[in-house]
Amino acid sequence: MTTQALPDPGSNSRDRHGNMVPLERPHGYTLIMAHDHAHTGHADPHSHGIWTHGHVFLGHGHDRSESRAKLAALVTAIFMVVEISAGLIFHSMALLADGVHMATHVGALGLAAGAYWLARRHAANARFSFGSGKFGDLAAFSSAIVLGLTAVAVAGESIARLVHPAQVAYGEALVIACIGLGVNLVSAFILKDDHSHNHGHVHAHHNDGDNNMRAAYVHVLADAGTSLLAIVALACGYYFGLGMLDPLAALVGAFVIASWAYGLIRDSAMVLLDADADPKMSGAIKSTIEENLGARVADLHLWRLGPGHHGLIVSLVSPGPTTAEEIKTALRVHYPDLSHVTVEVAVCADCT
Repeated sequence: MTTQALPDPGSNSRDRHGNMVPLERPHGYTLIMAHDHAHTGHADPHSHGIWTHGHVFLGHGHDRSESRAKLAALVTAIFMVVEISAGLIFHSMALLADGVHMATHVGALGLAAGAYWLARRHAANARFSFGSGKFGDLAAFSSAIVLGLTAVAVAGESIARLVHPAQVAYGEALVIACIGLGVNLVSAFILKDDHSHNHGHVHAHHNDGDNNMRAAYVHVLADAGTSLLAIVALACGYYFGLGMLDPLAALVGAFVIASWAYGLIRDSAMVLLDADADPKMSGAIKSTIEENLGARVADLHLWRLGPGHHGLIVSLVSPGPTTAEEIKTALRVHYPDLSHVTVEVAVCADCT
């Protein structure tokens, strides 16, 4: 840590090493700042390594998540090719249509896998000031928009079918729906982990869930749900002549998908816009500083750097001498998810 101060005009005080030393500010203030980067070109032989850290903010199990996304995309792509080939061989438009529909899922899963690859490839790229951990949130945001547009299209077509019923080949459609359900269940099993249960909502601790994996999982789960609804509706139409259930089931599925897509768009957008990662955590950090460390918080910014990683910039006013490193050490003991912390301390001699 280098201790720095903002000198008065014309004032310039340095220690024997050439470092800036704290100067008294007007009204009894002294400014001390700690940052986390090593100095380059420093003449001193001593190391600043203990204050230096990397900017790799990838989620826990990143490589495993990338492998799962690739495998799910591969499985879906194989079934897509089989379905399209069967449609061409047997002259089935239903098989062809479902094969083309499955191509959208290959694209979504490929997008998720690509985001993991890009995040890993650029993890040490200095151009990304706070790491590459948000590639997954960008992919999740894009995938959620596609999912939402799909829900709107399905809802529009369902309403049109309710107004103008169409002849449905129930037997063939049932087979296609069962195939689709099977493929999606296999992909969902590949993608599922301990945090995939949250669907369109966030229940993970401190919103640390992987939005990229969540988007891929929701995409597959949404299609599995619509396939299941379709199977029930088509069976009722085939055996009992209840043709209206087919568009009604699709309409219900569209609303469910839209709600999941909205939740995913909202959460990933908040991460991309550097919104407060967790207001409760921000309040707890402020309480820790003011009640346990005896300083007053003048400014605090908490945002998400990647799955399981948070960044914090905080400015404090302290009545007594303290160092930014002491504050940082105390915060990291209470909040281990703070991966990048910058602390500025202003010592106020007039404060009590």
